[in-house]
Amino acid sequence: MNARIHYTLPSITELEVAYVTDAARHGWGERCYDYIKRFEGAFAEHLGVRHAIATSSCTGALHMGMAALGIGPGDEVILGDINWIASAAPVTYLGAKPVFVDVLPDTWCLDPALVEAAITPATKAILAVHLYGNLCDMDALLDIGRRHGLPVIEDAAEGIGSQYHGRRAGSMGAFGAFSFHGTKTLTTGEGGIFVTQDEALFQKVLGMSNHGRLPGQTKQFWADVIGFKYKMSNLQAAVGCAQVERIDELIAAKRRIFAAYAERLSDLPLALNPQQPGTVNGCWMPTAVVHEGVAFDREALLADFKADQIDGRIFFWPLSMLPMFEDRPEHIVSHGLQFRGINLPSYHDLGEAEIDRVCAHVRRHVRG
Repeated sequence: MNARIHYTLPSITELEVAYVTDAARHGWGERCYDYIKRFEGAFAEHLGVRHAIATSSCTGALHMGMAALGIGPGDEVILGDINWIASAAPVTYLGAKPVFVDVLPDTWCLDPALVEAAITPATKAILAVHLYGNLCDMDALLDIGRRHGLPVIEDAAEGIGSQYHGRRAGSMGAFGAFSFHGTKTLTTGEGGIFVTQDEALFQKVLGMSNHGRLPGQTKQFWADVIGFKYKMSNLQAAVGCAQVERIDELIAAKRRIFAAYAERLSDLPLALNPQQPGTVNGCWMPTAVVHEGVAFDREALLADFKADQIDGRIFFWPLSMLPMFEDRPEHIVSHGLQFRGINLPSYHDLGEAEIDRVCAHVRRHVRG
């Protein structure tokens, strides 16, 4: 039987092990935040932003950032319909309403024209999700935000390594949020981070992240506001410090794997993650979307993958299809993508022979 091909795995070396060992042995008492502070500084430097707050998840980073922007009951936040639910969930935690719009057929990200059309007096923010490492049209979205007085939030959970006209994903909006889940390009096992250039917003989230104890408060155990507890542990941050030191290598591995798929599948009637002029796609998750009108049985392909010990994932569902949200069948791009899309294995150490195995199955199921 062939060896298992995982859809994703973290890349862990002796450097990560050494840092975690040091954190486990020495990272207590007055040193309990050492790796956290080091990780926050290193990641902020990589992005080119002023501030970063490590969190237990990207969801937590979004939740705190949205709360700091004043999003609450009766407000609306616009985002693309086809996304992982973690992008929309924090909106609901605050009592606000996610407003879904359809996405562009080439990037699978927010359609700026539809965003502008969806703005109402209740709109409080635009949430730009860089899906699978693909980049939103940030110039258009930021322009819409400026003209309507709306902050643009970047959900860059999947955007590590992606760049938009020289600016890194997550560094352009009012704030950005990243995921370091074990499936991501850079991992801390679980975890995330809030990043921003805005000093005032940073100070507000910093206080919120410490159970509402605002910076400058001298009274012990005094909470100024109701806050949150989304802290990352020092042990997780130790892994993150090693990963940031290797971040160029980790991104390069993802892009190498994507390039191999693109070369092998270039003659088939399907589209892979796009890279628009002036951008760099970090290629977190190589995704194939079979062209409309082409016969394709995705479940049969997944069954063949499984029989050959290959992991595969379906494209995210349109959120409006989920039972807790209002159905929006008129979102034909989002609805069309779901059934024609599949994520391909992409862990950092994936070799040429394994890529060949994956592509052989794709070729049998997708024909011009």
